Amino acid sequence: MSTLALEQQPAVLREERDGIATLTLNRPQQMNLLTSEMLRALQDAFDEISGNQAIRVVILAAAGKGFCAGHDLKEIRAFGEQTQIADLFVQCSRMMMTIQNLPQPVIAQVQGAAAAAGAQLVAQCDLAVASETAKFVTSGVTWGFFCSTPGVAIGRNLQRKHAMEMLLTGEPVSAQRALEWGLVNRVVAVDALEKETLALARTLASKPPATVAAGKRAFYQQMDLDLPRAYALAGAVIASSFAHQEGQEGMEAFIGKRPPPGKQ
Repeated sequence: MSTLALEQQPAVLREERDGIATLTLNRPQQMNLLTSEMLRALQDAFDEISGNQAIRVVILAAAGKGFCAGHDLKEIRAFGEQTQIADLFVQCSRMMMTIQNLPQPVIAQVQGAAAAAGAQLVAQCDLAVASETAKFVTSGVTWGFFCSTPGVAIGRNLQRKHAMEMLLTGEPVSAQRALEWGLVNRVVAVDALEKETLALARTLASKPPATVAAGKRAFYQQMDLDLPRAYALAGAVIASSFAHQEGQEGMEAFIGKRPPPGKQ
C-alpha cells in the first residue's frame, strides 16, 4: 500500500468485541508519532468510550514494528513559537489524563519501541503487556529537550531513581528491565502478545463494571492524598461498593458459596 493510501486511513483503528474495544495506532510509516492528528483521534475515541457502557476494557495497540516514537519533531519545528508548541503539549496532556479518567481499564499492548511520549503513553495506561522485543526510552535529554511530560507518567509508575535513570541517561530499557522496574505488568513472546493481552482484558471485562470504575477512580485519587484523607476516601468508596447492587449480589454469592455473579 502506498504512503498516500496509508495516510488516508484513520489515524486510529477501532474494533469492538465482547465488551473489549481495541484502539490501534495506525501510522506505522511514522512509527505512530503523536502528531496533532493522532492526538485528536485518540481523544475522540476515548471521549466516546468514556460514556459507552457496553465497553468494559480498552486495549491500546499499534500497527507496524514500533509502538510509538513520541512527538513529531518536524511538526514541532514547524510551529516555531513557544505558544504553539505549548498548545500541542496541552493537547497531549489532556489526552493522557483522559486515559486515567476513563471508567474502563486501559491496557497497553506494546509490540515494539516506545520512545519519549510513547513511553509516557505506556506508563499512563492502567496496565501494560509487552513483547520480549519491546524497548522503552526517554532520549530527549540527549538532544536538548528533557522528557519532562513523559516524566510525569513514568515518575508515577517507577521508583524515583529508576525514573530518573531513564530520564537523565536517555538510554533504552529492555522489556525485562521495564518489567522489573514496574513500567509493564507482563513480558511475553512476540507471537503470544495479542493472545496474552486479550486474556488479561477478558479477565477485567468479567468483573462488575461499576465496581471496576469506582475502584479505578478511587485508586488514582487516593494516591495524591495524605494517609488520613486517602483512607477516608477509600473507606467511602468501598462502603459504596458494598451497598451497590453489584456488591450486594457478590456478598450473597460469597456467603452462599456460589460463583461470583456473571460466572454462574
